[in-house]
Amino acid sequence: MSLKRFKQLLFLICLLSVFFSFGQEKQKITVKYSGSTSTSPDIKDGALVFLRDKSQQVHFIHKGADLFCDKAIYYEDQDFIEAFSNVVMKQGDSINMVAKYLEYSGKSQLAIARGNVVLTEPQSVLKTDTLYFDRLKQQAYYNTKGTVVRDTSGTITSQIGRYYMNSSKYQFVKDVVLVNPKYTLNTERLDFFTENGFAYLFGPSTIVGEASKIYSERGFYDTNNNIGHFQRNAKIDYDNRTIEGDSLYFDRDKSFASATNNITVTDTLNKSIVKGHYAEVWRAKDSMYITKRALAITVQDNDSIYIHADTLMVTGKPENRITRAFYNARLYKSNMAGKADSIHVNHKEGLTQLINLDRFSSTDVFATKRKPILWNIGNQMTGDTIHLISNPKTEQLDSLKVFENAFLINKDTISNDAFNQIKGLRLIGLFKDNELNTVDIIKNAETIRYLRNDEGELIGIQKSKSGSINVQIIEQAIDEVRFINQIDGNIFPESDFPKSGRKLRDFDWRGDEQPLSVEDLFKDDPPLDLPIIKGLLDYVPPEEFIDDSVTERIEEAGKATPEKENKAARNLPKKTEVKPLESLTKKADSTKANPLKQVIKNEGQ
Repeated sequence: MSLKRFKQLLFLICLLSVFFSFGQEKQKITVKYSGSTSTSPDIKDGALVFLRDKSQQVHFIHKGADLFCDKAIYYEDQDFIEAFSNVVMKQGDSINMVAKYLEYSGKSQLAIARGNVVLTEPQSVLKTDTLYFDRLKQQAYYNTKGTVVRDTSGTITSQIGRYYMNSSKYQFVKDVVLVNPKYTLNTERLDFFTENGFAYLFGPSTIVGEASKIYSERGFYDTNNNIGHFQRNAKIDYDNRTIEGDSLYFDRDKSFASATNNITVTDTLNKSIVKGHYAEVWRAKDSMYITKRALAITVQDNDSIYIHADTLMVTGKPENRITRAFYNARLYKSNMAGKADSIHVNHKEGLTQLINLDRFSSTDVFATKRKPILWNIGNQMTGDTIHLISNPKTEQLDSLKVFENAFLINKDTISNDAFNQIKGLRLIGLFKDNELNTVDIIKNAETIRYLRNDEGELIGIQKSKSGSINVQIIEQAIDEVRFINQIDGNIFPESDFPKSGRKLRDFDWRGDEQPLSVEDLFKDDPPLDLPIIKGLLDYVPPEEFIDDSVTERIEEAGKATPEKENKAARNLPKKTEVKPLESLTKKADSTKANPLKQVIKNEGQ
């Protein structure tokens, strides 16, 4: 290499060295304005003291940030500054932080603010006593309790919090409370996005409003539109009703809620429970729609009543509540069961109607099968419409009415193929101790009756016609029959009575259809195909604010002055211990306090 080329190369190396040195110098904290600058023997390490004047504050700049204060101490060898009194730190047009005191390392780009700290960004205002600000990661962190105010969402407080500036996201931990004019939210973990007002809840959480209370252990809430989705032991309480399900949707402004999978709606005022796998509830209209193995339970002290159908609707205020069950409706209690196309229950009047739909006319080949049917202690009753009346206060059955084409069948106690039968235009029955005691068949009454002596021997078969018939029933068997305006009637020996005539017209014994348990109500249902609900994933704790990458920056900041204290490493936040999330529902069995809950627990689908 020639001497000339060597000199050129040496000049280039020196030039690059000066350039990089100049570039590095430019990365240090720069004083833009100071009223006065001095040194003080009270301050070690030869630091410079900057003071404001009457016109303006001391002003520093560093990598797009502006720092203002009344007084500052700058340690040039560590590029570290302490700012005092009326401290303001600005980053661009979006971040503004004020405090009484601030420490900032130009090398680690970590700031620590203390004393009435207020961080303002376009969507919210954060207030706390001590705030740690990592400018490289664009994160702010506090563990001394903080408050975030957002006009449209309300005020959020927590013991620990972190703000991710790039994603406009807050992460709140421990004793989290969001106070809104319409509701108060309490949770243990909350991720909140300031731009859209989305809140993600983790752990036991409640949202309490004027008319409702929501509980869940995983949830999402849109604070701008007052819409939420909740999972894991989720429930909504309002107006003496509790809605529970695997997944709940809630619209506060519309007073609307829907639920999916394993739903239970408990009405404590009317002592009723509705279950299913999809439900919609309209609070303003006081109505509820439920389907997918829908089951309504009227809870009674001695014997609850169960109604199952493709769809259930419950409407009306508590004092005037109506339950409608339609399409393949079925009814069950220990001493009674029924089936109909539709069942209508007026809880105030104690009236239950079993109704046949018009679409199944008398010309339909299935019309007979579709007629409403009621079983009570061995007696089968059918007709076009059946009314069952009970006393709402005593919960005792009072009477029943069968309108048009009434037919009463009672299987003979001994013979397998013999049936006592009574038919007519209408039927009126009276109950005693919830058992059918007296029956009146009105107009065009006909009967076939198997007469037996005290030893059970068949005396003969009675066939009669009359205007009306009165039947007395004792111990589940017909004891006495009275014929009113009898037209004709005979008692035939069994051998003289042809088998072809032993059944009245429209005879239809349907004993095999009778539900004998709550489970039997569902035996003819198609297989249940429920949607898979994923919901929010399990909570993942964030990395420590002072993680490995921040620690490396802090250690690097002290390498230039190994003989001195590394000021960038002082006053750092301690590691925070956050307890694992626990379910409040596991701590207490609520069924002990609420008898309706015990019914839900005992009577499964």
